[in-house]
Order: sequence, then structure tokens, then C-alpha cells
Amino acid sequence: MASKLVGTGARHVRPIFSLDSAEARRRVINLYKAWYRQIPYVVLKYDVTISVKDGREKLRELFTKNKHVTDIRAIDLLVNKGQLELVETINIWKQKSHVMQYFNDTLIKKPTDFLSKFYDGHE
Repeated sequence: MASKLVGTGARHVRPIFSLDSAEARRRVINLYKAWYRQIPYVVLKYDVTISVKDGREKLRELFTKNKHVTDIRAIDLLVNKGQLELVETINIWKQKSHVMQYFNDTLIKKPTDFLSKFYDGHE
């Protein structure tokens, strides 16, 4: 009985949107281009303290962070989440703090040694 269940569990799973890796790659590149075009408007509309160049560098960093993903379904899921984030950002459904949350690790350097932590008020 258990051997039948194991054998049926290894079926081919249908992709969410993309049929092959080339189509998934095309969707990722289109999402990257859409974000790249919208960054100047995001900087202007949200009145953030970053430059357009910094925004585009962060965009590249976020995309290269997921460069290792090869599963088509996972790529489709990430692209879908990216598109939802883009729509929410363009329609100003986010607040300035939500946009600046992407830049927390690049703007604020945390102290590492004892005296720097002490001067900043950390333990």
C-alpha cells in the first residue's frame, strides 16, 4: 500500500504561468525592466532620501539575490509577488516607511565593536 503512494507522488506538476525556463526568464526580465522604469517615479512620489541610482542598485541586488532559483514554479511565484509589489508601489498603496524598508541594511550600519555599541545606546 505504501509503495503505491510513493509511486503516485512523483507525478509531473503543472507550472503556474511559464511553460519552460525560457518563458520564465522572459517574465523575470520584463519585471526587472518594469521596476527599472518606475524607480524615478517612486523616488519622486514617495519623496525618499535615496537617489535613482541607489534605487536601481538595490533593484539589481534584490534580483541577483534570487539568481540561484531554477524551479519554474518558484520563479513564477517570485515574479507574481514582484508584480504585486510593483502595482502596490505605483498606486501608492504603500507608505514611505514601507519603501524605505528595502534600504535599511544599506543606509544604517550597525555597530560591531563594544565602544560603538555603547555610544549608540546598544548593549
